[in-house]
Amino acid sequence: MKLKLLFTGLVFSAFAANAQVATLNENFNNFTAGSTTFPQNNWSAVLPPMTTPPPPMMIVYAEASDATNKYVSSYSGSNKDTPQYLVSPQIVAPTGNKTLSFKARRNVQNAAPVLLQVGLASSPTDMTTFVAVGAPVTLTDNTTYQTITRAIPSSTSNYIVFKTVNAVPGVPHTASDFDDVVYDLTTNLSVSDNFKNNKDIQFAVNLENTALEFVGKTEIKNIDVYSAAGQNVASGKVNNNSFSINTLQTGVYYILIETKDGKAIKSKFIKK
Repeated sequence: MKLKLLFTGLVFSAFAANAQVATLNENFNNFTAGSTTFPQNNWSAVLPPMTTPPPPMMIVYAEASDATNKYVSSYSGSNKDTPQYLVSPQIVAPTGNKTLSFKARRNVQNAAPVLLQVGLASSPTDMTTFVAVGAPVTLTDNTTYQTITRAIPSSTSNYIVFKTVNAVPGVPHTASDFDDVVYDLTTNLSVSDNFKNNKDIQFAVNLENTALEFVGKTEIKNIDVYSAAGQNVASGKVNNNSFSINTLQTGVYYILIETKDGKAIKSKFIKK
C-alpha cells in the first residue's frame, strides 16, 4: 500500500513538473539569486559552450535599491557572436489570442548594445526550432527598462524564447536584463463600439468598411487583428494613417496596436 502511494505521488510530481501553463506572470522575485541557480522555477537557458572563462550564464540579480526586486540577466561572458536563449516554462500551444509583454534593458555594467529577438520554440533545448515573432529590438539604454509587447501567433510550439546576441560583432561581456514577463489574453477588452477614443490614438472604420482610419500624435509600429475566436487574421503596418481590413468578413474583431514607444493599446471594432 505504501509503495503504491509512493508511486502515485512520484507520477503526480513528474506530471506537475512538466505541466503546461496557459499564462505567465513572472517578476522573478521568488527566484534564488546567483550565477549558478539556473534552471529554476521551470525557466531554463540555452547557452553556447565556452572554454575561455568566464562562460556565458544566466544570472539572477537583486536590485541594489530593493533586494526583494529581482531580475534575470543574460550575460555573454567570453562569448562574442553566438546567440544565447532564455526559455520560458512550457506553455499551452498558442491559439493567437494572447499577448506577451515584458521589460528589457542593457545591463548597467554593459558597454555595448544587445540585439534582442522574441520567438517560439518547440523544444526547450534545441534552438534550431526557434521561430522569431515580430521585429528584433536593439537594447541601448542601461538605466531604464524598455517595455516590449508581442502578439503571439497561433503555433504548435510550447516555449517562449528570448534570444540575445551582441549587436556589435566581436564584443564580449555584453548582458541584457529581463523582468515582469506577462503572457495573457489579448481579448480582455471593454470597448463596445467601432470607435475607440484614446488620448494617444483614435481610429474608426471608414464608410466603405474597407479600412481602419487612424488619427493621433503617437506613431504606430505594428497592428494585429484577431477574430472573435481569438485567431490572428491580419497584421502589418499603417500606411498613410490607414490599415486595410478589406479581406475580413463581416463581424467583430479585436485589435492590438503596438506604438513606437513600446505601448500596447487594445480595442475592438465591427466590420459591417
